[in-house]
Amino acid sequence: MSRGRIEKALSGFYYVNTGEEVLQCRARGKFRREGMSPLVGDWVEVRLLGGGEGFVEAIEPRKNVFTRPAAANIDQLVIIASGAIPITDPYLIDRISAIAALKGCDVLVCLNKSDLDRAEDLYEIYQHSAIPVLRISAETGEGLEDLRKRISGKLNAFTGNSGVGKSSILNALDKSFALPVGEVSKALGRGRHTTRHVEMFSLGEETYVIDTPGFSSFDTEALNLELKQHLPETFPEFLPYLDECRFVGCRHIKEKGCAVLQAVKEGKIPRSRHASYVRLAEELKDCKEWERK
Repeated sequence: MSRGRIEKALSGFYYVNTGEEVLQCRARGKFRREGMSPLVGDWVEVRLLGGGEGFVEAIEPRKNVFTRPAAANIDQLVIIASGAIPITDPYLIDRISAIAALKGCDVLVCLNKSDLDRAEDLYEIYQHSAIPVLRISAETGEGLEDLRKRISGKLNAFTGNSGVGKSSILNALDKSFALPVGEVSKALGRGRHTTRHVEMFSLGEETYVIDTPGFSSFDTEALNLELKQHLPETFPEFLPYLDECRFVGCRHIKEKGCAVLQAVKEGKIPRSRHASYVRLAEELKDCKEWERK
């Protein structure tokens, strides 16, 4: 038996890096019967078959699980956004960051294409939020060294609008990746998906990046009862104020004596972040307990 981590899943095969070699593995049927599939990012026990092949025998306990992208044990979500085409709606960033918080992930917002547009509005929002923000450019290299430091030693997942430059950034961080890059449609303001499967790329020194499809396919199943129950806590700027509201059970939307609303009024919480919170609360209000089953 050997221990390793799944780097890629493709056509029923799992590619497991043991530190000495990458094994092409099938998974035992028991996982399917138990309704549990091995995922990119999983630490697994592998039975060696020889010839660079093996069988995934066991999956170690996970830190977290994402359905889309199908990955596990993600330490940090890096949300790639842009003020240039395609322009990113801050609500999409806030929705993804709420899901990340629910799953115990750090979040980093990267404003790519800074050579084309400085994304002042987005930068202003997140500079005054509890989420760190960087300006970067895959084209000129601006901010890439800072990005390297922020992702160092972690398993990171890059996500963002199609065409915002996720694959371009990975190529800029390591030219040997040579990932395909899609063109952005000027008519529609969005790019073509170039990421077809989930794969973990190594940047050395225990730093890994998973390139994922765009926002539209990102783990929307996490918008469920659990997120509804914990929504205020998934906005870290709210945390200092949650226990200061006048009434127990305050929804922080329009209640009198709400400390969160007062903090928004005083500029301590960005209005855009609170607007996203209200919109998410509205989306989730019809989630019922029976839907969990």
